[in-house]
Amino acid sequence: MQLSIILVSPARPENVGAAARAMKTMGFTDMRIVASDAHLQEGARRVAHGAGDVLDNITVYPTLAEALAGIQFTVATTARSRSKFHYYATPNELVPLLREKSEWLNHAALVFGREDSGLTNEELALADILTGVPMVADYPSLNLGQAVMVYCYQLSELMQQIGEQVSKSDDNQLQALRIRARMLLEKLNVSDDTKMVDWLEQRIGLFEQRDTAMLHRLLHDIEKKMAE
Repeated sequence: MQLSIILVSPARPENVGAAARAMKTMGFTDMRIVASDAHLQEGARRVAHGAGDVLDNITVYPTLAEALAGIQFTVATTARSRSKFHYYATPNELVPLLREKSEWLNHAALVFGREDSGLTNEELALADILTGVPMVADYPSLNLGQAVMVYCYQLSELMQQIGEQVSKSDDNQLQALRIRARMLLEKLNVSDDTKMVDWLEQRIGLFEQRDTAMLHRLLHDIEKKMAE
């Protein structure tokens, strides 16, 4: 599985350079940046120190949604309370989750938010699952470069696994499942049940391949029955 690192509107070029260096050290190569040119500033190149190729190959997008084009599974980092988002993984818990996903998905992304305000609610809603680094105290918090290093270190074992690339469809099965579920809820006139909708949206990111296939099959049977 390819894992892209996406930085949303980074303000400090030094943080981008530190993130590039962390990626290079742990075997990651694809960085995407949303709405920022910080990587073009001198401070990024100076701090990257040997990871200039990561900076040179950065692709820039105007929005996170556009940066996620072609991504089949999205993990978004957040320092916010877990109370609203029940399905939340620590960096350590992401390892088995992504290992399973790598058996049927080709491309995942790990998204980091702005240094001062993180990701917006709308951006968090684009993720399949949320993650955060457990800390003893709320302050001092990790800066962007440190956070990227924590995750790259934790997930580096996945990058080091060598195996055959599984033949997969270009379709995003999880995204297709979300769309299909939303359409069914609308047909049943229960799409305004925000508690249920939120639960379903957040839960889908944890589904394994068999779960996803079985739910697609169930929704197909329901849709067929409703059409009679």
